[in-house]
Amino acid sequence: MLTALLAATACGPVADRAPRDLRVGYDSLDGTLKVWPPRGDLAADAAATSAITDAVRDWRSPIDDRAHLPSSGILFSGRVDGTPIALVAADVPGESASWLLQLAGDGGRYAVTRATEYTDPGYLVYSDVLPVHTADGRRYLVSARVQQLLGPQDRALPLTDGLSAPADVPACTAVGVTATLRATESLPRGRAADRLLDLGTGTTDPRYPLVRDESGAGRRALTGLDTCVLAGERGPFGSIPRRIGDRDAPRAVPTSWPMAKLTVRSLGEVALGGGEPAELQQLSWDTDAGTMTSVVYRPADGSAPVVSPADRATPLQTYHLPMPGQPLVVLSWRATRDSSLSVPPGTPQLVERPGLVVIPEPTRTQTYSLANTDKTHYRSVSPRRPR
Repeated sequence: MLTALLAATACGPVADRAPRDLRVGYDSLDGTLKVWPPRGDLAADAAATSAITDAVRDWRSPIDDRAHLPSSGILFSGRVDGTPIALVAADVPGESASWLLQLAGDGGRYAVTRATEYTDPGYLVYSDVLPVHTADGRRYLVSARVQQLLGPQDRALPLTDGLSAPADVPACTAVGVTATLRATESLPRGRAADRLLDLGTGTTDPRYPLVRDESGAGRRALTGLDTCVLAGERGPFGSIPRRIGDRDAPRAVPTSWPMAKLTVRSLGEVALGGGEPAELQQLSWDTDAGTMTSVVYRPADGSAPVVSPADRATPLQTYHLPMPGQPLVVLSWRATRDSSLSVPPGTPQLVERPGLVVIPEPTRTQTYSLANTDKTHYRSVSPRRPR
């Protein structure tokens, strides 16, 4: 009896650890509507599902975490222009993140070709529009809630089994994508305009290219800006690296990567370097680590804008603005009757007005203070090291 009992109890855990295929579709519901049903002409192909599962099981994130298969799912499995592709919403518990894995099939085997991370856990299966990169450009996979999808220039994108036709998305320019959502239990009146921004096909893995833009302010904020520059190591979106433990993780999504609520406000016109007055703007956006900001200098002659790295939102903002030939520091704050800024004696102030001071970049670390009625805020600025 003892031998039989040990054998019986040993079988349970072994059976639980047996490899299982990924689910096809996802079991998220909106009332009775299955938000992500199985999609694609290979969704019912057991061999394709098994091969996709094997590839996802072998995949590792940039910090060597793996997907948790029981809470992941195949959202699309089918042929696109003759090539088998699959889209998998992968749950990676070690990073508390959602990953969209894109796989390509060849000779019965699949390999992960794209892997983008959204740092809000569970987002992918609660979203309604997901990016797909194909040889003929950007496509989108939509949930069962989507009735219509508009791409750049508000042109309708035909949908076949949840997958859109190719959209005209540039490499380094943000374009709008708008979904019309049907009435469901969670949206009794539906939603006429669920807005997103696609930051361009030049967005590199693992950075997720879609940003929520509910008000449309993001589209206006990024007009005329090169999103590849914004995503660079010194651009607003790419300049604050993610730290894991006590080290920077350069292969991970930057902490400053945008998720939603991109907005812009004018800081006024400034004349820098003896040129014509030009507009200085402040960008702000939400990330998984809070609100980030940066400044944008838009030259009056229409030449390329100059952007600063990101700064976490604080009462006193400091920005390194890499103006050609004269790097500058911009100090910005919400001016009130009782606020006052102090800078070290002898600091030349190229622009000085309530809420805004522009100075040459210091040659050594300097500290600036903003005094309010209840508190004084300090920020230190050091010269930027060339890269």
